[in-house]
Amino acid sequence: MHAHRPALFGFAVGGAVLLLTIMDAFQLQAQDAGTPMVITLDKALEIAARQNRDIQIADQDRLKADAQVAEARSGAFPQLNVSAVYTRNIKNAVLFVPPNTLINPTPETQTFELGAANAYQAGATLSQPLFNWRVGVAMDIANTYSDYVERAYQATQEDVVLQTKQAFYSALLMRELVRANREGLDVVRANLENVRAQFKNGTAAEFDLLRAEVQVANTEPLFIAAENSLQLAKNSLKNILALPLNQEIDIQGDLAYQELQPDVVAQRRTEAIATNSGIAQLALQESLLQKNISIERAGQYPTLNLTGSYQWQSQDNSFLFKNYLWANSLNVGLQISFPLFDGFRVSARTEQAIVDYQKIVTTRQKAEEGLQLRIQSLELRMSDAKKRIEGQEKYLGQAQKAVQIAQTRFKSGVGTQLELMDTQVAMTRTQTNYAQAIYDYLVARAEWENAVGQPR
Repeated sequence: MHAHRPALFGFAVGGAVLLLTIMDAFQLQAQDAGTPMVITLDKALEIAARQNRDIQIADQDRLKADAQVAEARSGAFPQLNVSAVYTRNIKNAVLFVPPNTLINPTPETQTFELGAANAYQAGATLSQPLFNWRVGVAMDIANTYSDYVERAYQATQEDVVLQTKQAFYSALLMRELVRANREGLDVVRANLENVRAQFKNGTAAEFDLLRAEVQVANTEPLFIAAENSLQLAKNSLKNILALPLNQEIDIQGDLAYQELQPDVVAQRRTEAIATNSGIAQLALQESLLQKNISIERAGQYPTLNLTGSYQWQSQDNSFLFKNYLWANSLNVGLQISFPLFDGFRVSARTEQAIVDYQKIVTTRQKAEEGLQLRIQSLELRMSDAKKRIEGQEKYLGQAQKAVQIAQTRFKSGVGTQLELMDTQVAMTRTQTNYAQAIYDYLVARAEWENAVGQPR
C-alpha cells in the first residue's frame, strides 16, 4: 500500500527534482552551443524516468490518491461547524392574545409584537459518527485505490521503459541502415569512377558508363531515405525523453544480440501472472468493485451519530453590542437513522455493483489468457529472429568478400559491371537483413520483458 508521504519528504523530493531540472537546463544550454548530447540506452532510460510526461502525469495521480485516502478518513472524524446569522426584521412577528383574559380583558383579540428589528444568532454544532458502515468501507476502498494508482504508476514506468528501448533500438537500426547504404553508395560511386576512366581509355562502352551512372542515381535516394529515417527515429526518442526537437543527440551503442537464458525464460513465464502490472491492476480493480458491493449494501444499515450544539441569541435595536443580553443554549444527543423503505433503490444498486464485479472478474480472466498468448507469441518472434540472425551471420563476411573480389575482377577486366552490381546489392541486403533481425529480436525481448513484468 502506498503510504501518505510527509510534507518534509515531499519538500526534499521537490528540491531534488528542481536541482536536477536546473542541472539539465545548464547541460542543455551547453549542448545547444554545438555539442550533441550523448545518449546511451542506460542514459536514455535514466532521462525517461525523470522527464517523461506520462510518468509525471502518473506521479500526479499518486498525489491525488493520497489526498483521496485522507478524504475518506475524514468521514470517521468529528465534524465541527460554526455559523452566525444576522436578521433584519422588516415586520416583526406578533403574538395573538385572546379576549377576556387576564392579559387582555378587552372583548377583542389583541396582538403583541415580538422581538426587535435586529436579531443575532451564533452557534457551533458537533457531529461524531459512532456507527456508519459506509465510512469504514470507504476508507478500505480509498486505501485499495491508492494501491491501484501505485501499480498504475509502476505500469507507466514499465511502458515508458519499453517505449524508450523501442525508440533507441529503432535509432540504432536506422544508423546501421545508413551505414549499409553508405557503403553500397561508396561501392557504386567507385565503380562509376572506374568506368569513366575505362571509357576515356576506350576500354569501356558508353552503355557501361550509362549503367554505372543510373546505378548511382538509384542508390543515392536510398541513402537519403535512410538518413531521414534516422532523424525521424531520433526525434521519436527525443519526444519520449521530453527533449527539445532542436537538441542534437549522438546515439551510442550497438545492435548487439543478447540471448535470454532458457531457465530465465521459463521462470519468468511461470511468474508472469503474478508480476504483470496490467493483471495486477485488474486484480486491484476487482477488489475495488467487490468492496463497492458492500458500500451499496450499507445503504440498508442504520447509522448512529453523537450530536451537540451550543447557541448564542440576542435581539436589540441599540447597536450597543456590549450591553446586549445574550441567551445561551446547549444540547447533546444521539441521532439514529434507519432506512425502512427506499423503493428498492439499495437492492437495485447492489445488483448493479454485483454485475460490475462479475464483469471485471471475467475481464481479468480474459486478460490472463491473452497475456499467456502474447508471451508465447513474443517467444516465437524471438526464436524466429534468432534463427535469422544465425543465418545472416554466416553470409556477412562472404558478402563483403564477394564485393571485394568483384571489384578486383572488374578492375582487371575479368569481371563484369553487372557482377559487381549484383554483389553490392547482395551485401547491402545482407547487412540490412542482419541488422533488422537483431532489431526484431531486441524489440521482441523488450516487449516480452514488459509482458512478464518486473520480478518482485
